[in-house]
Amino acid sequence: MNTSDTVTPTMEASIPRAGHPGGGAPQTAAERAAVGRAARELVPRGVHGEWQPAPDRKDPVGLLEEQGASRVPELVPIRYGRMLVSPFTFFRGAAYLMAADLAGVPRTGLTVQLCGDAHLSNFGSFAAPDRRLVFSLNDFDETLPGPFEWDVKRLVASFAVAGRDRGFDETQRETTNLAVAASYREAMHELAGMRKLDVWYARLDVDELEAVLKLQVKSGELKRFRKNLAKARAKDSIRAFSKLVETVDGRPRLISDPPMIVRLQELLGDQGYHEIQDGLQDILRSYRRTLSGDHRHLLEGFRYADAARKVVGVGSVGTRAWIMLLVGNDDNDPLFLQAKEAQTSVLEPFLGMSAHHTHGQRIVEGQRLMQSASDIMLGWVRLPGIDGVERDFYVRQLWDGKGSAVIEAMKPATLTTYARLCGWTLARAHARSGDPVAIASYLGSSDRFDRALATFAESYANQNERDYAALRRAVDDGRLTAETG
Repeated sequence: MNTSDTVTPTMEASIPRAGHPGGGAPQTAAERAAVGRAARELVPRGVHGEWQPAPDRKDPVGLLEEQGASRVPELVPIRYGRMLVSPFTFFRGAAYLMAADLAGVPRTGLTVQLCGDAHLSNFGSFAAPDRRLVFSLNDFDETLPGPFEWDVKRLVASFAVAGRDRGFDETQRETTNLAVAASYREAMHELAGMRKLDVWYARLDVDELEAVLKLQVKSGELKRFRKNLAKARAKDSIRAFSKLVETVDGRPRLISDPPMIVRLQELLGDQGYHEIQDGLQDILRSYRRTLSGDHRHLLEGFRYADAARKVVGVGSVGTRAWIMLLVGNDDNDPLFLQAKEAQTSVLEPFLGMSAHHTHGQRIVEGQRLMQSASDIMLGWVRLPGIDGVERDFYVRQLWDGKGSAVIEAMKPATLTTYARLCGWTLARAHARSGDPVAIASYLGSSDRFDRALATFAESYANQNERDYAALRRAVDDGRLTAETG
């Protein structure tokens, strides 16, 4: 790197912020574009291609152990087991490691609401309030304001890791990696020229996506997409009821499947369970207050039936997640809610504390800001655990048209098409909270940013493999215990 290109992370403080009214903030398009050019002077686009671990880089296994300290102890080995399936599944659970690494590299200072864990498996379909399936980001556990490029780097790196997992060669991976960054850049330029309301309403309907894929993928892959889409459409509370519920003494009850699903009554015992019945109603009332008035009215038509602890995800394993069965008119009218523990974002040690009162609110507000359409039951609550410790949770429907791409079945061309979709989607999410004019100006019209990100992605995929090997050694040496599940 030339001496003139040398920058430090602290330089972001000298870059003016765009998109914030008052205080002399830039208002015209020309002024906002100047913010992007100023950021480019301080943090040249080529700098983003560089990755070398810091000499004092923290032990990756130690960081995972640090995360595990606040989780359910008996579930943490399952998390390690899932991460050890492959370097790709390791990457899914290693958002904290990557955040620690990104904290040491130069930042543009162009702030957006970050997803915080924008890897390719955190995009997918879900049912919008109008019941049409949309494609968007669907995981916001780590959301926090921060420099836009952190999300882009994690997204492009996830494609590099996925390409290796699929056995794609270097040229095939480069094509995909470039497609992610180019799609993000081109979409940001498009969004910069749109009216604010049009940016806010922009979304990718799955029906439109299917029409695009018909022109770009082979018939076998289109058939697989349609099959996966049909499964997503079928995922609703009725489907969940048929798979997760049994009738005992005339009452619906969640089916226990330890340790993946354990009913609350089994965790507490009969006496303890009966003692918290009133508390469960208080929890529902507290959660209802975070919904809009019409959705509160809808929820009031359902009554509590049962609850259970459920193991979810890869990186989330060990955090507390509950599923709650509610019933409306009768047993043929179920509503499944998932209350997922909201811990401190992995970004907060490096970007500062959240401005929200609870982490559940942090996640919900971040999701509403980044998604063009969100679950009508999305809310938050603070509640005491079975150990008496109060924790934050966010609440959403368990299943509601949720689907994800089958990465392990994708061929190179299909993965590249998916990369473009994710790049566009991330840009749209960022444009709602950040300034697309300033970011587009920073990115420019050439492919310099794209190539830098593609280079970074491969270098970071190497780092990911080294960290995966470190976790494997820790398990083999007996430092950590890993279990399948």
